[in-house]
Amino acid sequence: MLINVNFEQTLTIMPNTYTQLYIHCVFAVKYRQAVIQPEWEDRLQMYITGILQNNKHKLLAINTMPDHLHFFVGLNPEQSISDMLKLVKADSTKFINNEGFTKRKFYWQEGYGAFSNSRSQIDSVVKYILNQKHHHSKKTFREEYLEILRDYAIEFDEKYIFHDLLDR
Repeated sequence: MLINVNFEQTLTIMPNTYTQLYIHCVFAVKYRQAVIQPEWEDRLQMYITGILQNNKHKLLAINTMPDHLHFFVGLNPEQSISDMLKLVKADSTKFINNEGFTKRKFYWQEGYGAFSNSRSQIDSVVKYILNQKHHHSKKTFREEYLEILRDYAIEFDEKYIFHDLLDR
């Protein structure tokens, strides 16, 4: 909305911005190596929580498996999903490497899954993420990821989907 204050000055007034953007993010360790250990997974989750909160996202759930990570946020619309995930992956990689949590240099795999959810789905997505350990006792990450893609009707090329674990 433009308001003409006088002939020499124009003032722009922006209305308030209201959003409701819930995003479930999933990404894997490079080569799907099972290197995220129970001894330090809580520290990793707390570190990522800090990254998200410092960027004004509202973390609703986070959980790790040895080879991948899930988190669910109320997205701050001032930062794109892509920028948020680049930051989370880059900063958490530095954290893991600086702390010496892994024997070899740690990297996240390129790419990610980001899925939008409605407000009515919050409880079920939170429960799903928090229940990862039990969930993966019955299903591999690859099976889980393919199921998510199919549930969201996302077209994909099988050759670009995560493959089975390299380390067991």
